[in-house]
Amino acid sequence: MPRIAYVNGRYAPTAQASVNIEDRGYQFADGVYEYIAFYNRVLLDADAHLARLERSLAKLGIGKPMERAPLKLVMRELIEQNGRDDGAIYLQITRGVARRDHPFPQIPPRPALSMSVFEPKTPKPGEAAKGVRVITHPDERWKHCDIKSISLLAGVLAKQAAALAGAKEAWLLLPDGTVTEGAASNSFIVTEREGVITHPADHHILGGITRDIVLRLARENSIGVAERPFSIHEAHTAQEAFLTSTSPNVLSVVQIDGRTIGNGKPGPVTQKLMALYHSYILAQTGKDFS
Repeated sequence: MPRIAYVNGRYAPTAQASVNIEDRGYQFADGVYEYIAFYNRVLLDADAHLARLERSLAKLGIGKPMERAPLKLVMRELIEQNGRDDGAIYLQITRGVARRDHPFPQIPPRPALSMSVFEPKTPKPGEAAKGVRVITHPDERWKHCDIKSISLLAGVLAKQAAALAGAKEAWLLLPDGTVTEGAASNSFIVTEREGVITHPADHHILGGITRDIVLRLARENSIGVAERPFSIHEAHTAQEAFLTSTSPNVLSVVQIDGRTIGNGKPGPVTQKLMALYHSYILAQTGKDFS
């Protein structure tokens, strides 16, 4: 069965789906995106993702191609046409098609909307139970990381550096040694005094939907939470570390730059948050990870 994509009002096999060569997303990365997981064909946290999408669009002055309710109907139809129970939807909106010129077109074009479906990015065998390695990499991104822009080249380079080092992810560092987040995830450490520590959701990071849910679950279950910047030195000496993203949810980090974190195994706080998040997914979608 071929994968089906949605582009500007039409469903088509992915191999046949296309966008105009003068789409400003293609020429200027002038657009935003979301990546939304679904389980048992139920979208997870769709409203939270679409609210973030709307904020990103507003910050770039891009109009909405459709309102939230019909957009969710299109996503559900796309899931049905792909015949996949579990996976994720990549949704992208650009400013649209216009003659190539850096300023916004005087007459705003119709925003371009495309969507495609992917198989779930579950952890590799052993990663959830044993944890993963990360490296650090300079944070070379622009100063509006809170906008979920399709301009991801700095993140691509950081991810490639991690891949070449045999690591799962790259944690990004400011010049003063502050850890902001991962190239495609949010970063956390755990200390005995403060509990879970993660960078505040300001312009330095993209405030992840999974990040928000995990912090809420931690607070609801009497796990300390501190939203503050932390240094790479603090990370190296933390009791535990972990990352969150839409995929693979919550994942323990047991090594940073070759230095073992804690006892080198997923710690009790991380394991509890993994279990809590899986229970959250079960309650929302009926997907059982046990």
